Amino acid sequence: MVEIDAQIQPPFDPFVDIKQDFVGGVGGGDYVHIRIQQRNGRKSLTTIQGLRKELSYEKILKDLKKEFCCNGTIVQDKELGKVIQLQGDQRKNSSTFLTRVGVVKRDQIKIHGF
Repeated sequence: MVEIDAQIQPPFDPFVDIKQDFVGGVGGGDYVHIRIQQRNGRKSLTTIQGLRKELSYEKILKDLKKEFCCNGTIVQDKELGKVIQLQGDQRKNSSTFLTRVGVVKRDQIKIHGF
């Protein structure tokens, strides 16, 4: 009888990076997540989540609003901590702003959305 030496690969999990991001809890992940949420019609919100706790969210929000000429707010979430919300689709603008100012590095940002 011939023995076949084959290795079986573990199943592929497409959500493995999401599970790893939320292991550390609030602010414990290494990534800053920038998402877009569709409101109604052409209206949308951009959310920025995962910034370090020691940063001043109010100052960052003030600079973002002034830079992009949009309105925004800080929302306190039970699971996610503080989340910055901006009006409109500001995903690319906010990612370049955060890297230019030096809040996060380019490889620490994940942009989600359609």
